[in-house]
Amino acid sequence: MQTLAHYGDGGPGPWILFFPVIWALVIGGGIALLRRTTWRAHRGGPWRQPPIGNDSPIAVLGHRFASGEIDEDEYWRRLSVLNEEFGRTAKGGGA
Repeated sequence: MQTLAHYGDGGPGPWILFFPVIWALVIGGGIALLRRTTWRAHRGGPWRQPPIGNDSPIAVLGHRFASGEIDEDEYWRRLSVLNEEFGRTAKGGGA
């Protein structure tokens, strides 16, 4: 008698692939569920600084430097003042 576990000459046959596929779907579904619920809430956790908006003084200063309105020395001087005021540290291990 041929059953699902014994195919042809006694080997497991193509049904052996059924159970790993089921487990992969279960694990993938669990990860997808966690990503949509739990992990999304922690994406901006306490260890990350909030993103700088386009209207913040640091972003405006960056836009002015990028457009050539101010030179590099003035940019760094003003950025250090803004970092002290807003409590941010200079990126790149600065002065």
